[in-house]
Amino acid sequence: MIRNSNGRQERAYLMSLDHEDQGMAAIEEQMLELSELARTAGVLVVGTDTQRREKPDPALFIGKGKVETLHAMKHEADFDLLIINEELSPRQQRNLEKKLQVKVIDRTELILDIFAQRARTKEGRLQVEAAQLHHLLPRLQGGRDLSGLGAGVGTRGPGEQKLESDRRRIRHRIRELDREIKEIRKQRALRREGRRRIAYPVVAIVGYTNSGKSTLLHALTHAQVQMEDALFVTLDPTTRLVQLPNRRQVLFTDTVGFIQKLPTDLVAAFRATLEEVQQADLLLHVLDATRYDGRDQMEAVHDWSPYRAVVPISALRKTGLDALGRAVAETLPGEMVTIEVLLPYTENARQAEFHAHGNVDSVDYRGDGVLMRGAIPRRLLSRFDEFRTTGVDRSA
Repeated sequence: MIRNSNGRQERAYLMSLDHEDQGMAAIEEQMLELSELARTAGVLVVGTDTQRREKPDPALFIGKGKVETLHAMKHEADFDLLIINEELSPRQQRNLEKKLQVKVIDRTELILDIFAQRARTKEGRLQVEAAQLHHLLPRLQGGRDLSGLGAGVGTRGPGEQKLESDRRRIRHRIRELDREIKEIRKQRALRREGRRRIAYPVVAIVGYTNSGKSTLLHALTHAQVQMEDALFVTLDPTTRLVQLPNRRQVLFTDTVGFIQKLPTDLVAAFRATLEEVQQADLLLHVLDATRYDGRDQMEAVHDWSPYRAVVPISALRKTGLDALGRAVAETLPGEMVTIEVLLPYTENARQAEFHAHGNVDSVDYRGDGVLMRGAIPRRLLSRFDEFRTTGVDRSA
């Protein structure tokens, strides 16, 4: 639960601006999502409103009349925080706070605050701090007075620094964070290379935040994976080994969720994490079929394109998982290749590798070695080249 400087849970009023002819259904869905974001941050939502304008007011974002209405109802609704469902300029944010005498944050700042709360690992905390500082710097330059607005959402981490903070120190800290994040990228690359050496294909589970990605990973592996009915539960990738119905073993990686209007600074900061998706052999997109805005959520993850397979499942009830496993096996690149090899008895590791990653049809223990027939992933062929039976006398 988030409390302000008086020890009371923050009470927020939510505002949206319909200036792109999105339609009321789309706006209402966005406001429901903004309410869920606020709840995830620990804020109590006491009211919502939407204003229609051709374009945002350059000084206040919403119209002057709407600002006056909000000021008049501030005490009746008893809110001390205004959350805008768009990104505000430093000038707009500063002017709204001056007019309303409440703290004002935008959607970007709210999402950054949630990430600051949920970052658990050193990597996650570094990436969130970098994004927060990038977002904060122009607001310090713009003269936003944070000192009189208390604590709570939008002031965690670097947001607690006074207006008088040395901007050069912040820029220096950003450079330090950038160097550390680059080091993280190198470490992730080394870990990925390690996975490549053991030849497990990687399936990255992607999707909208709170669409059920962690629930699916838990259902597939029975591993202890953090699951919660809230947004952005998973910030750091979780990787688990899964055996498909055809006995092929693959690594499934649960990744950070996407969302509409995901802050640009956050995407840049989480580049190291998102590279897990870029380097995967297959993307498994989890889509919540119960959501009205499923198409919008899908486009928030990537542009519309045909899928190789669509499999209805219930991760919660554990139904359809075998069909999903078969679809993954059939879709994974690096198809299985038929092979016959004669492995010396000293090559125990190769025998184990064939059993672990391949489909073994037969094993014949001969005087000069173990003759194995079956299929292995194409990516493993080079490991067995010297043992392939081409030119080998198989009469024994």
